[in-house]
Amino acid sequence: MNKTHPGQQLLIHCYKHDGKPHRCWSHTVILEETPQHFISINNRTLVTESDGRTWFTREPAICYFPKDKWYNVICMIRKNGVFYYCNIASPTLYDGEALKYIDYDLDLKVFPDYHYKVLDEAEYASHKRFYGYGEKLDDIFHEQLKILIDMTNNMEGPFRPGFAEKWYDFYLSMRGGSKW
Repeated sequence: MNKTHPGQQLLIHCYKHDGKPHRCWSHTVILEETPQHFISINNRTLVTESDGRTWFTREPAICYFPKDKWYNVICMIRKNGVFYYCNIASPTLYDGEALKYIDYDLDLKVFPDYHYKVLDEAEYASHKRFYGYGEKLDDIFHEQLKILIDMTNNMEGPFRPGFAEKWYDFYLSMRGGSKW
């Protein structure tokens, strides 16, 4: 079984339901691995889309990747607060090469004041038909979306006040205290 360690740099590979690459991050730094999750950080990280386009992430982001839940949460640390981008996705695994998951289109954006917006519902409906997501998967995805909304409303898990800042401070201490 492949295990990560704090400070280790890995790739992140995101796929679509048919197994084709969707998006790749050039690196993320592991902060913690437990039997339940991976926590990592990235900033100004090169991202390559499936069509070859590239872009860089703009701010430090704490990435919460559960191993047994059908979502992941990206906590983007900005001057005006922490914004959260939640992907409905397969549980994340590490295969010795990269953190890997399948993206299932539905997303949840959560703002620093904890109001939220469900995103990409039309894309999800289109891909549900295109890829043939069955009813069982559809039920899982909508249940996970409900769980994310409940965690947001209750400020739990990665939505806890101070969660992202704690991990960012931990990262800075690993680096000897220097900012990006």
